Amino acid sequence: MATLKYFGHSCWMIESGGHTIIIDPFIDGNPQAGVRKESVKAGYIIVTHAHGDHLGDAVPIAKASGGTIIANFEIYNYCVKQGANAHPMHIGGSHTFPFGRVKLTPAWHGSSFPDGSYGGTPAGCLITVEGKTVYHSGDTGLFLDMQLIGEMNPIDIALLPIGDNFTMGVDDAVKAVTLLKPRTAIPMHYDTFEIIKSDAASFMQKVKARGFGARLVKPGESIEF
Repeated sequence: MATLKYFGHSCWMIESGGHTIIIDPFIDGNPQAGVRKESVKAGYIIVTHAHGDHLGDAVPIAKASGGTIIANFEIYNYCVKQGANAHPMHIGGSHTFPFGRVKLTPAWHGSSFPDGSYGGTPAGCLITVEGKTVYHSGDTGLFLDMQLIGEMNPIDIALLPIGDNFTMGVDDAVKAVTLLKPRTAIPMHYDTFEIIKSDAASFMQKVKARGFGARLVKPGESIEF
């Protein structure tokens, strides 16, 4: 049994088979995180894109833990120059790690480092551990190829942004669920800041009305899958 923990915004931690994987580790500056980056230990750190609220504390966590950052080639280069261990990937590629398999998927968004330089193509990711697949969409708008992602990769949990403004809002995220057809949909990337306030209860209701599972995981909470 694997465990999925939410740190708010788009930051999630998966624990499986003695391995710890953190996704988009925005800890310091994240009002929902509830922890400090110094307390976070992870063997693997997945980064969907270079924006500060996703790249976040990946480098200091990797350096303190001896962990490996998994990201696109541009983020890989940036992190290696900062002295962190990293593994380069890109859209459509997959790789098997000791904890399981990671595949990068498209995401419609932007990607730049804190200094404004190009951060490569933004991504989502499919993470398969213990025979279960978690889809973290990254920051994205709705796109029809989500249907193809769902057809080719049976998804147990879909983590989808609902905060609008920078990403999908509630209705587009609900449509994404109907394309992806996950066993369970969980909202993310909302309420961190005023500009992405959203109605998670509405998302849950609309997803369930369409015959799909939905679950609300609050910051600091964990679920097993």
